[in-house]
Amino acid sequence: MHAKNGPSNEQEPPQPPSPGTLVADISRGKRVGEFRGVAGPYWSLRPVGGGIEWDAEPEWVRALTPAERLTVENALRNLRSSRGGL
Repeated sequence: MHAKNGPSNEQEPPQPPSPGTLVADISRGKRVGEFRGVAGPYWSLRPVGGGIEWDAEPEWVRALTPAERLTVENALRNLRSSRGGL
């Protein structure tokens, strides 16, 4: 997966990550989502805590840094804990 600051004129689209991979959609202010799959020219992402999926242009999606991943995973654990282990 490519780490980019925005779209480029590349001919070959970025390789999609594995389903469930946490990524950031930088076209939406680094909104974090879980990669769900490919839908035409777009990648389907879902909010980490659940919710409505959105489509993102692959050129605007990047892998999370280790620090971002840790922050998101901790927030998810805290959310599950506050919901009684859900």
